[in-house]
Amino acid sequence: MPDRLASILLGPAGRLYGIVMSIRNALYDRGILKAWRSPVPVVSVGNITTGGTGKTPLVDWIIRFYHAHGRKTAIISRGYGRQTKGARLVSDGSSILLGSRDAGDEIAMLAARNPSAIVIVAEKRQEGVELLMREFAGRMPDVIVLDDAFQHRAIARDLDIVVINAQEPFGGKRMLPAGRLREPLRGLQRADIFIQNKITDEKRAATIIDVLKQTGKPVVLSRIMPGNLVPVSDEPQRPLRVLAFAGIGAPEGFLHSLGEAGIEVIASRFFRDHQPYTIESVRSIVADSNRLGLTPVTTEKDWFRIREESTLAATLERAGCRYLPIEPDLFEGRAMLESMLIALRMGDAPDS
Repeated sequence: MPDRLASILLGPAGRLYGIVMSIRNALYDRGILKAWRSPVPVVSVGNITTGGTGKTPLVDWIIRFYHAHGRKTAIISRGYGRQTKGARLVSDGSSILLGSRDAGDEIAMLAARNPSAIVIVAEKRQEGVELLMREFAGRMPDVIVLDDAFQHRAIARDLDIVVINAQEPFGGKRMLPAGRLREPLRGLQRADIFIQNKITDEKRAATIIDVLKQTGKPVVLSRIMPGNLVPVSDEPQRPLRVLAFAGIGAPEGFLHSLGEAGIEVIASRFFRDHQPYTIESVRSIVADSNRLGLTPVTTEKDWFRIREESTLAATLERAGCRYLPIEPDLFEGRAMLESMLIALRMGDAPDS
């Protein structure tokens, strides 16, 4: 559907959604709706738009920051795209108990990358904390990191971090479903600190910074730093002319990261964010790669989703598939974020 037609047809639904979110936020702001407070300090990492902000690598960065400072952590997320319901323990900090099918691909990846972190999925974050309290009484973590929780106001947080995609910062300023905004922009006032992520054009970034600084809150600047391609098998590797494929919210960011890594992308296949792969779609990717003499390359998150399906994984392994890990590069304002994280674990919440 063309964007203009979609805007006309979905605009009324977007305006209604915005009204509902404004009323809900007002009820919390005035204390009519109460947020439940965890016995453990809480950091929330979220965004104001749907998908593609690079939030998951930043959650990973925060977990590793705390671990480097000797602090035990727990991650609680709704586990988008999982096939389970309710509060479920994904990792107890020593063993991974659920894979991407039951935990969600992003959370499965975070659990694998942070094996000493406790990881829980729960639609209602309070239920996740209550599970944590039951299962880990006497050995609770020092801090809880809520993944994707800016709009989940039913649980109080001590530090509210909002990630903004520099490529598409405010979702066209249209509310869901007409645009990508999850709530009206005035909700940004609730944030304690912003991370403007995926910066590739510093002049464009400066314009967005001016908007964010009107809130009076600090802004950290970040870009995506690609790592080295990781082979998913021991199959002989083809030259690095690649077919890029992924099911993510902002595929242009993946293409940019591949370019930054010096990888020549000849063809691409993209799917909806979190869309399940089928044997037909994977065979089609491999067939196109073979026909063009290309190496199939995907994101780390996508590979975590694929690898649990043995037939899909084996098909890509035989084709010499690789995935691209990424890290955030907090190149300006990092010290401010670190100081706020340290103050939190010392028991000092930031001023709202």
